[in-house]
Amino acid sequence: MFDVLKESPEIVKRFLIYIQTVKNHSSKTVDEYFFDLRTFFRYMKLSRIPCSNGIKFEDININDIDLDFIREIKSVDVFEYMNYLIKVRENDSSTRSRKIASLRSFFKYLTIKLNLLENNPMEAVDAPKLKKKLPKYMTLDESLRFLNTIREKGGKNKERDYAIATLFLNCGIRLSELVRINFDDIGGDNSLRIYGKGSKERILYLNKACLQALENYKRVRGESKDKKAVFLSRNKTRINAKTVQFFIKKYFDLSGLSHKKLSTHKLRHTAATLMYQNGVDIRILKDVLGHKSILLTQIYTHTTPHSLKQAFDKNPLCKQE
Repeated sequence: MFDVLKESPEIVKRFLIYIQTVKNHSSKTVDEYFFDLRTFFRYMKLSRIPCSNGIKFEDININDIDLDFIREIKSVDVFEYMNYLIKVRENDSSTRSRKIASLRSFFKYLTIKLNLLENNPMEAVDAPKLKKKLPKYMTLDESLRFLNTIREKGGKNKERDYAIATLFLNCGIRLSELVRINFDDIGGDNSLRIYGKGSKERILYLNKACLQALENYKRVRGESKDKKAVFLSRNKTRINAKTVQFFIKKYFDLSGLSHKKLSTHKLRHTAATLMYQNGVDIRILKDVLGHKSILLTQIYTHTTPHSLKQAFDKNPLCKQE
């Protein structure tokens, strides 16, 4: 976060500090807010200040943005910016929606929290409509094939990779949560303390598959430079997200699942979907996944072709001749 504060004009810097300290957003989320605001203010300078023409967009400095500049921003500017995101930057609806949400939070902060603006230009701006997409996930058979591939083709790191995949598929944790796991996060009652978005804590429980996979990995883990970290890289330091993404993709390819365009996050989707399909209450699933709202969890209540077929077969008229 400190690097983005150095690049931020004072008015933006105060907002970023507010959302981290008061709203308790993670450093990664704060960075995303900064990048979204920087893109917007670069566009505004490009459209308003003649001297910005001829300068590469990425080289436009926003440090001189002040309250007087911001007061001149109208709703029409935001609409034109949205058009720029579509035509020039080719952002999809989800990316545009996030950028608009960042602007909405920023102008709400200036208008309501600080009372620095009389009119909020975002009040007339609607978020882009998002296409409803079902989450991509593996079926139970595909999940078992994926795990068996790690067992059979995992090489010297197969115990580690298998344990990581098992935690993803049984606990539904995020990639950022997995790489942060320490040995002291695992309790004697088989509980697992997870630090989620905004450093919010939640408690999960390790089932037999997870416990066995971790035990097998600990036997071959060896000594490390980081005694706290559960999962290590080949250099015996805490494993990073890119390493996990790399070998998970490798196992997708080896399992013949590359056509599904899966990722580490899709392992989380798979865990959530399989839990829901096997009777886990959606309110419990919300807590397992660490969602703020049950509305986020409801994406896992999607139907499958099999469940749709069952619905038709259960119609009492289906036996009519």
